[in-house]
Amino acid sequence: MITLYGMTSPNVTKIIIALEELGMPYELKTVDVFAGQQFDASFVKLNPNAKVPVIVDSDGPDDGPYTLFESGAILLYLAEKGGALLPDDVSRRYDAVQWLMVQLTGVGPMFGQYVHFFRFGPKGTDYSLSRYRTQVLRICEVLDARLGQAPYLGGADYTIADIATFPWMRNLKMFLGEEQAAVFRNLAAWVAKIDRRPAVTRALAKVEKMRESLTPFDKASPETLDKVFGRGKFAYA
Repeated sequence: MITLYGMTSPNVTKIIIALEELGMPYELKTVDVFAGQQFDASFVKLNPNAKVPVIVDSDGPDDGPYTLFESGAILLYLAEKGGALLPDDVSRRYDAVQWLMVQLTGVGPMFGQYVHFFRFGPKGTDYSLSRYRTQVLRICEVLDARLGQAPYLGGADYTIADIATFPWMRNLKMFLGEEQAAVFRNLAAWVAKIDRRPAVTRALAKVEKMRESLTPFDKASPETLDKVFGRGKFAYA
């Protein structure tokens, strides 16, 4: 049994999708980020970086519990454990892995920073907003071009590269507006195709159900927000 600690973010959603696709039994334990639960001592023992997602596999590789954090590492672990979502052929496998890395090093950080300044940044951060929106658009161009050449990011196969990237791209209209998002036609078709997968439908339903039990951003205490965002008395510089 795998226990997944998380909330409704794209990095957690990707793990729920993978577990559903692999048909692995799992238990979902919510971590209420805007209530500051990721800073609880019990959670920091699981991930010293105080971030979700985290999994605890009761049947780990050494016949005992195994704890793992970082969404990319978790996806690789689950794909290997489940024997699916990554091709066996070496070149096709690393075709997928390299696009997984694009999500981890490009999509996640650039979209994350853009959303931060778009939703949470104070006035006067126009440079930051412009920089990260530009990077988001550039990455979308790269992904759209790739999906004009192949049905999935890794090539012919649906893999963890697609699972990792999909939760970010499914909200592209919200991030960029309908007119700008409409430019990326290959991305839109790919999102629609993945959205129809039964495992994805189940995963997204669980994400929405989980949202009901979490503290909304606008209900979080000012101190918790400062701690989450590393600002105010929690800023290091």
